[in-house]
Amino acid sequence: MNRARVFLTGVGGQGTLTATTLLARTALDAGLPVTSGEIHGMAQRGGVVESTILIGGYRSPVIAPGEADVLLGFELLETLRALPMLRRGGVVVGNSEQVQPVGVCLGRECYPPLDQVLETAKGFAGRVVLVPCISLAERAGTAKAANTVLIGAAAAAGALPFDVAALARSVEKYLKPQLVALNVKALELGAEAARAAQTGQAA
Repeated sequence: MNRARVFLTGVGGQGTLTATTLLARTALDAGLPVTSGEIHGMAQRGGVVESTILIGGYRSPVIAPGEADVLLGFELLETLRALPMLRRGGVVVGNSEQVQPVGVCLGRECYPPLDQVLETAKGFAGRVVLVPCISLAERAGTAKAANTVLIGAAAAAGALPFDVAALARSVEKYLKPQLVALNVKALELGAEAARAAQTGQAA
């Protein structure tokens, strides 16, 4: 696989756009043409952030509903909301832990249970891999690395046209030196969790 339309969704403060940039640079370093764009971004923490990355020669950064090959969900409720963007049989890789969006915090919306999100996702996707990104990021050194955990999980799940080692090279090349070790660890923890999750599904 050297083509993929990836839709990323999360909330402000999660590093969704940072992850998008890292994925794009990794693809470019692998010699793959990339188009990416920010669909909707809220500067304040907690606002919805969505972005796209299309790898393999797509001319437009737009992903229409039902077109995404991969949905990367940095926040559980936003993953649920974005499921219509996924093509039938696509792959969902998401954070299984809550980062409550503004609507939930204000009492306008109710947060769905994990089992409900998982079952709904299975109705859209060929594969669903959910990992506890925040907890794993804290193990790596900081909860802020949850975005790196998720993309490590996505690479290990085979959802991206490059592997975890390629992402690690990008972390070493593009992030500040003081952030490299913990982000490489976050990638590894995400990858391990994704492999374990898929083994469990296959059992």
